[in-house]
Amino acid sequence: MTTETLPASIPAAAAAPHPGMLWIPGGTFRMGSDHHYPEEKPAHRVTVDGFWMDATPVTNAQFRAFVEATGHVTFCEIAPDPKDYPGALPEMLKAASSVFVPPPGRVSLRDHFQWWQFVADANWRQPQGVGSSIADKDDHPVVHLAWSDVEAYAKWAGKDIATEAEWEFAARGGLEGAEYAWGSELVPGGVHQANTFQGEFPWQNLAEDGFAGTSPVRSFAPNAYGLFDMIGNVWEWTQTWYAPRHPDEKLKACCIPVNPRGAAKEQSFDPQMPQLPIARKVMKGGSHLCAPNYCRRYRPAARMPQPIDTSTSHLGFRCIVRREPEA
Repeated sequence: MTTETLPASIPAAAAAPHPGMLWIPGGTFRMGSDHHYPEEKPAHRVTVDGFWMDATPVTNAQFRAFVEATGHVTFCEIAPDPKDYPGALPEMLKAASSVFVPPPGRVSLRDHFQWWQFVADANWRQPQGVGSSIADKDDHPVVHLAWSDVEAYAKWAGKDIATEAEWEFAARGGLEGAEYAWGSELVPGGVHQANTFQGEFPWQNLAEDGFAGTSPVRSFAPNAYGLFDMIGNVWEWTQTWYAPRHPDEKLKACCIPVNPRGAAKEQSFDPQMPQLPIARKVMKGGSHLCAPNYCRRYRPAARMPQPIDTSTSHLGFRCIVRREPEA
């Protein structure tokens, strides 16, 4: 399929409702993919209205300002209530978060516990646990945030969180039919376009793109809308409840969904874990841990479920505002 950059009229930054936001023009596009993971199917046409979007993921410095202004304590900094997690092991009922820890050598890719560890006192201030810090990472994306933390920040900032459709439309940057947010090749001309994983995941990170973990938010070129890190670096929360596939496309043009909100909350629970009825949101964009041998989700169409009570070292967010630009 050929690709082409669609023209768009983007208002001046001076009209933005908040500093650092860019106007994303509305339009109709083909969402999802029929050529990769089953949850991305079927590709279908969707229309979204225009909106403003943060040019970068929310950074550690920005989140610190929120915490200092409000006294907010993040979800993973509070020990879980045993009543909410019947049957949970005592060692899981503590203030902690999920941290990527590379194993020393090859392991089975079917067992993610070989590289994910539930680390006590890991949080946005100390992303690897006690002894780690973000002292020199003000411009890195904030991580270790559950859905309630994302909602709280957005409300304080006078913003919102994008739906999956809005997020994917923005990530494509008007590039219709392209595999990646920048075109048809993962590394065009040998130049890395995003912070992903090079080498054999999970143990051998060659860091050919210059980063073995998160990176400063403007380290790679923006897409055609001026947005940075829509692919790679960290996954991003969306507002949409997760369903294991997209709805089937209707043939009639009058039935193209406009500003779809996705699945109902009732559809977002994991049927394989009925004892833990935790709803899940869609996360988008892939991260610095996405590698060709394991997770080829460094594409706008890629999507994964994320339990709303779970935070990790590779998941962040950015905000939007659904308001027309001033004339």
